[in-house]
Amino acid sequence: MSAPASSSLNAFTQRSAPHVLALFRVVVGLLFACHGAASLFGVLGGAMGTGATVPAGSWPGWYAAVIQLAGGALVLLGLGTRSAAFISSGSMAYAYFSAHQGSALWPIQNGGEPSAMFCWAFLLIVFMGPGAWSLDRFFFGARQQEKVTTAEREPSVA
Repeated sequence: MSAPASSSLNAFTQRSAPHVLALFRVVVGLLFACHGAASLFGVLGGAMGTGATVPAGSWPGWYAAVIQLAGGALVLLGLGTRSAAFISSGSMAYAYFSAHQGSALWPIQNGGEPSAMFCWAFLLIVFMGPGAWSLDRFFFGARQQEKVTTAEREPSVA
């Protein structure tokens, strides 16, 4: 009796995976964009909860905030998803190793948990793609599907 339940659960999770991935992408993109908006515009508590903004052009804070806002918005919308997620992941790896790693080994000790989590979340999006709902799919989905179909029809040259 457990085999049919397991089989239906497996079918449900496979059917739902692209939608859950899209929801994951939207939430991660939104949270990341909020960090950028807080640092650039002083909204949502401002930079590091102080209500302040980072000075324009300051290294690396202002550039990180621009990447957070733009990268988060692009990932949220699913536009240039893999590229935006790759750049965002790299910026969070840089943030972790330059600002946090020097003070302690573990992220829980050095305050680098958000940087580490965002880095790995964006890296997952790079490899998994945008999921079921994205502007990439809306604008380029038909062309991508056409390329796949054409490649499947062509005989392999082995």
